[in-house]
Amino acid sequence: MHPAQKNTWRCFATGPRGTERLLARELRGLGLPEVREARAGVSFAGGLTAAYRACLWSRLASRILYPLASFPATSSRDVYDGVRAIAWDEHLGVSSTLACDVTGSSAAITHTQYGAQLVKDAIVDQFRERHGQRPSVAVRRPDIRLALHLEHDRGSLAVDLASESLHRRGYREPGEQAAAPLKENLAAAVLLSADWPELAQRGAWLADPLCGSGTLLIEGAWMAADVAPGLLRPYWGFQRWEKHDAALWEQLVSEARTRRARGLAELQAAQRDGRSLIFGDDRDPTALRLAMHNLRRAGLEGLVQVRRRDLKASLDPLPGYGRSRGLVVANPPYGERLTDARLSATYALLGRALRERFPEWEAAVLVADKRQARRLGLPARGGIPLFNGPLHVLLLRGTVRGAVHPAIVETPPAASPAPAGPEPAAVPPPGARPETFGDLHAEDFANRLRRNLRTIGRPLRRAGITCFRLYDADLPDYNLALDLYEDWAHVQEYAAPKHIDPAKAAARLDAALAAIREVLNLAADHVVLKVRRRQRGPEQYGILGSHGQFLTVHEGDAAFQINLTDRLDTGLFLDDRQIRRIIREFAARKRFLNLYGYTGTATVSAALGGARDSVTVDLSATYLDWARRNLLLNGLDPARHRMVRADCRTWLSEETRARRTYGLIFLAPPTFSNSAHTGAATLDIQRDHVALIRSASRLLAPDGTLLFATKRRGFVLDSSALADLRPVDLSRATLPPDFARRAHSHHVWRIERPRREDTPTP
Repeated sequence: MHPAQKNTWRCFATGPRGTERLLARELRGLGLPEVREARAGVSFAGGLTAAYRACLWSRLASRILYPLASFPATSSRDVYDGVRAIAWDEHLGVSSTLACDVTGSSAAITHTQYGAQLVKDAIVDQFRERHGQRPSVAVRRPDIRLALHLEHDRGSLAVDLASESLHRRGYREPGEQAAAPLKENLAAAVLLSADWPELAQRGAWLADPLCGSGTLLIEGAWMAADVAPGLLRPYWGFQRWEKHDAALWEQLVSEARTRRARGLAELQAAQRDGRSLIFGDDRDPTALRLAMHNLRRAGLEGLVQVRRRDLKASLDPLPGYGRSRGLVVANPPYGERLTDARLSATYALLGRALRERFPEWEAAVLVADKRQARRLGLPARGGIPLFNGPLHVLLLRGTVRGAVHPAIVETPPAASPAPAGPEPAAVPPPGARPETFGDLHAEDFANRLRRNLRTIGRPLRRAGITCFRLYDADLPDYNLALDLYEDWAHVQEYAAPKHIDPAKAAARLDAALAAIREVLNLAADHVVLKVRRRQRGPEQYGILGSHGQFLTVHEGDAAFQINLTDRLDTGLFLDDRQIRRIIREFAARKRFLNLYGYTGTATVSAALGGARDSVTVDLSATYLDWARRNLLLNGLDPARHRMVRADCRTWLSEETRARRTYGLIFLAPPTFSNSAHTGAATLDIQRDHVALIRSASRLLAPDGTLLFATKRRGFVLDSSALADLRPVDLSRATLPPDFARRAHSHHVWRIERPRREDTPTP
């Protein structure tokens, strides 16, 4: 039976270290049967058809191996006999050429060339005995390439079907490459890890601000256009293998060519205003020349755009791309050719480029030093370990939040002497005095922290408050907000103006973080950094990641779960501390309604204050689940405190018709909300607050109280439109002392239901 019809034998696909799981998923996606992940690769069944399909379509595999035999390797004779026992007439002819690669070792064979010689001798001797003639050896492009692997005194011999590594797609000319090329299958791993094919199907953009010779862009474009990565290869080792089925192979190639033509046409049609969905920048003209040649050979000329642009210049938004969504990928320098200081500056520039040019995009960046991750604003935790050749690298993934992506801060490396030009200063290890930071004057920052610990921290801690804001951009050179959550520091750096050199800003941030660790005596992994810009519209409650690391903190006798890494907010608004106190005082024996309930901290406060029962309304299932956990954390019965997932304005209308009332209502809507998918209109709190307050006030019981709060900067209550509700401004009274600098975004009013005699006569 021809192997094309047999499904009993299994092939083995190798790939870059660290990609085994991705490779298994890819091969399953190609329809290959019985895919099984293994160490250093993936095995699969399906006969010759599956093997050819993997050769032609796998973007991750390095080699596809057809197994021939496994045998003992305790001695040279074992290996020789094991190889000679194979029926070699089924695989090559007397005039064929062969080569053998050896990996691993055994007790008897420790030299790979000796192992290859044993294989060659066994095959040649069999042919001489049977035919009186013998095949010859050809190191380059033999008719059949064999792979012998030695491990634990066992030998496994296979045919390397492609003969040359599958990462060689055919769009790079031999000898032409950039200074630090990225292998094509590792580039594909970066893109597949970031779910680029799914994003491409939804019309997303792809960008590489450090594109070099364009490998990531080409691999991404081929994925988007459904181009088989093996179509351009000029040489396949199996084509002169005796078991080769030329008709089957031509059928698969013909199908792939048809799909390529259709996919490239669709990619052309998807261009917007004449601009490609896939684009890249680089400062190196030689690399860009190679990129253009590679794009031409890959059939992507005009479909992928590259241009010469320095990373500093690329901070300006690219016209037409700024409001789009997509995936930004990069393979920045690893440091072998740069000093530590120049490397830090490069990462700082790249981090700023991500935040300024690609907010809300997905990002996937390869780094060799995870300590540089915080400069990018991407989480190092959860990174995927990979290997670029022998070099261990880490693939960082996440959503770019315009300066709001968390990173667990780690000790940066000290800078080496660098060429002239702006470079960040050296950063000392934890415990070093901040004044060792040269002319950065970090001692001023450290002194302000010490002062605030005395004037702000000490009184609050005496009052049982362990979560508070310690520093709020007090000094112009250190534009940070520092919140303490017991023994954790949550640092938010407000993005520096564009005229500030990114390298200097990064160095100043390093100095401030070292000072925070030293003054507060915190471990490095208890300092969490977010770099943020002002959030507009739906960005304000954006998701940053999915680490799921929750901490429990306390406010008096109340306990709350917080998450410092996954969102812009932490789950506990510290500036609402006094509002929670008022809710607790007012809630006794009342029904409590929490509108836009968030993580239920107000509900917990009301319940601890003796509320009879409560209803918490929010559109987010995540927040409602968080609120339930907060209730359970405080020993409160969730059965008495109902959670409702709904748009608050829609729910208010329905609740008014049901004539249910509440003794205490807390209304704290977002400043902006777009819930179009629920059928609700966009909410703008400045525009819509009157209607919203009136709608909520209709649910007040006699002598009931409504607390309305908003964090909109510069909010103005329309007092005349709400005159009959007699709002009382509690903003100043509820502003905690540690948030004194944030009065412009802290607004609270108390509203009581009008008594019947106060209601105007129509």
